Amino acid sequence: MPRYDKPQPPSPESQAEAERIARATQKPGQTKEQTRLIAQGIQKGIEEYKRQQKAKARERDKAKKRLSNAAIEPTEEAPELDNSPASQAQPRSTSWLPWSLLIVSWLLFAVHLALGR
Repeated sequence: MPRYDKPQPPSPESQAEAERIARATQKPGQTKEQTRLIAQGIQKGIEEYKRQQKAKARERDKAKKRLSNAAIEPTEEAPELDNSPASQAQPRSTSWLPWSLLIVSWLLFAVHLALGR
């Protein structure tokens, strides 16, 4: 169930930023009242953007937590059906990318030395 809190007063930073943007976009002949209203609109936009970013960050954190929990659970609940030594040996999960990059870098280094002389 969503929480309905009182709206927080706008932060002084967002007020100052909105005021600065409103003054920068001020047209000739525009009254102070019009500029103030524009600044209020900009400030509301800034606050809405911040709320959306916080909500997105919460969703990312929840998804990240779900993924980490999902990764942990199967390893803990994996039943061992066969206790023979062959089934207990864990497969080697070495990646080919780091080794291939190492070999390529050494080959390029050897070519550089050969052509440099």
